[in-house]
Amino acid sequence: MEIQSLAIGTYLEPELIDVINQAIPALDIVYEPDILPPPRYKCDHTAPARNLSESELNKWFTVTSGVDAYFDFDWYKPEEMVQRNPGIQWIQATSAGIGGFMKRTGLDLADITVTTAGGIHAVPLSEFALMGALHFIKSVPLLDRWKKDEHWERYTTTQLAGKRILIVGLGGIGRKVAETFSNLGLDVVGLGRSHARLENPHINRVITTEELISVLPSVDIIVICCPLTVETEGLIGEEAFAAMKPSTIMINISRGQVVDQECMIKALSDGTLLGACLDVFIEEPLPQGNPLWQMSNVIVSPHSASTVETENRALVELLIQNHALLQSSQTPKNLYVPSRGY
Repeated sequence: MEIQSLAIGTYLEPELIDVINQAIPALDIVYEPDILPPPRYKCDHTAPARNLSESELNKWFTVTSGVDAYFDFDWYKPEEMVQRNPGIQWIQATSAGIGGFMKRTGLDLADITVTTAGGIHAVPLSEFALMGALHFIKSVPLLDRWKKDEHWERYTTTQLAGKRILIVGLGGIGRKVAETFSNLGLDVVGLGRSHARLENPHINRVITTEELISVLPSVDIIVICCPLTVETEGLIGEEAFAAMKPSTIMINISRGQVVDQECMIKALSDGTLLGACLDVFIEEPLPQGNPLWQMSNVIVSPHSASTVETENRALVELLIQNHALLQSSQTPKNLYVPSRGY
């Protein structure tokens, strides 16, 4: 694949544009920071579009017309980006979970090579999962209540080591979560597409979806980090919650649709579920008035657990690596496969 021009579809720091130029000097880069959506925070790739004039919008169409590749999807009506630029060959996404987006925009039907940001967010998400587990293991909600009441009482807590954790999804994020918790002395069970252990010393056992319900009664912590696909949508539903023990902690760093949210709220209310640490929800932003806001046994994170200040540099490094692989006709990292949804 010959990639000679690249449009930057999301804001990048100017010094990172220089990094790309230095690594791939022959690449013609289209970068219009005054047209791109202005970031609301560092490494923001979902910022609202500017209120552009017609001439500014036409300029964007003109400068991006004919480019071979994009860094991130076009911010303006991505579902139309192939129509505006039928010669586009490659898109390097800034997110790992793009299956739902690809289907909504129809880009999964386009003849384009798309690579995801798989693995880029593994460390921050595994840290978030650890934070969520420890929050409930060490009874932080109880300590918060006692602090508010200025109440002093010695108590007994539990320990993380020795507990069983089920990791749903064994991609780059799932494997990093497995490593993090295994190193702290937990019994790690993974749910994958097959019984293969992926030669991962941090995973003691791999189960399939068919075994999920039978394994849940022995699980202390569930970390959901699978892609959203037809197979995983609603995977953690009424039957799964009924199988969990009351001391179970659930952490979702995948997509809200993998969990039946109403069943989860009921389980959190009636004590079926000890606590939940959630970075994703069925509807985002989480609507005002949703019961999850007021639950003391729930951590609400605004789909930001993966975003750290070094993300853009890591994404640029991945872009440079994949460009080299594509130029030499090799398989790029994190190739998106439409038939499987990730």
